Amino acid sequence: MNVIETRALAKRYRRTWALRDCTLAIPGGHIVALVGPNGAGKTTLLTMAVGLTRPTAGTLAVLGSEPPGSPAALDHIGFVAQDAPLYRSLRVADMLHLARNLNRRWDQRRAEDRLERLEIPLRQKTGDLSGGQKAQLALTIALARRPALLVLDEPLAALDPVAREDFLASVVAAATGDGISVVLSSHVLAELERVATYLIVLTRGQVRVCGPVRELIATHGAGLEEIALRHLRAQVPSSRTEAGR
Repeated sequence: MNVIETRALAKRYRRTWALRDCTLAIPGGHIVALVGPNGAGKTTLLTMAVGLTRPTAGTLAVLGSEPPGSPAALDHIGFVAQDAPLYRSLRVADMLHLARNLNRRWDQRRAEDRLERLEIPLRQKTGDLSGGQKAQLALTIALARRPALLVLDEPLAALDPVAREDFLASVVAAATGDGISVVLSSHVLAELERVATYLIVLTRGQVRVCGPVRELIATHGAGLEEIALRHLRAQVPSSRTEAGR
C-alpha cells in the first residue's frame, strides 16, 4: 500500500507555484526522508497530504485510496508541524485532555506512560518545557492517536544535537515497534542518513530523486547525504565571481 500517492500534483499561491507536476508513490513500511531547500514545496506537499491545504491541480491519495482530510484518513494520520503548536499556558495534562477530546482515536495510557518515561511532568506548563520536551510532547500526542502514517514537518529545526538524537530515536522506535510509516521533512542530512530507508529530493516544486535508500546507494555509489547534496547542488545557480571584476 502506498501511504502517499500523487499524480501531476500542483499548488499555486497567487503567481508562485509551490509544487508543479509532482508525481509520487511512497510505499508503506519506510522512514522516508523528504529533503529539499527552503521553498522547494516540502511543507506544501505534507500539508496537502494531511488535508490542511487543497491542491490547485492533480490528485493526491493517502493510505491507499483515502482522500486527504477525510475522516478515514485523519483517524490514521499523526502530524507534527515544525513549530509544534502547543498552548503555552496549559499544563501538559491539559494538552492531553484537549487532544483526547479532539480525536476519535486516542490512547491515554500510551501518552501518559510515554511522558513518564521521558520524565515530562503532567503538571508542568507547556510553555516552561525545553525545546526538546515540547517536540516530544507534540510527538506523544501524534502517537497517542495510534496512526498508521506519521508525518513530521521539520521537527528537528529548533532542537539541539541531544534533543535531535532523542527525537529521532523515538521516531525509529515507533516505526519499528508499532509498524508506523513515517515521512520526515528535514534539512539535517547527517541524522537522516542514519534512520531513513527511503529518500525523496524535492527542488523547485518537482521530484528530482525518489526511491529506497539501499537501491539509490547501489546506483549512485554514495551515501544518502551525498546523493541528496548532488541533486540539491545541481539546482542551485552558480554564484562564482571572476577575479578582477
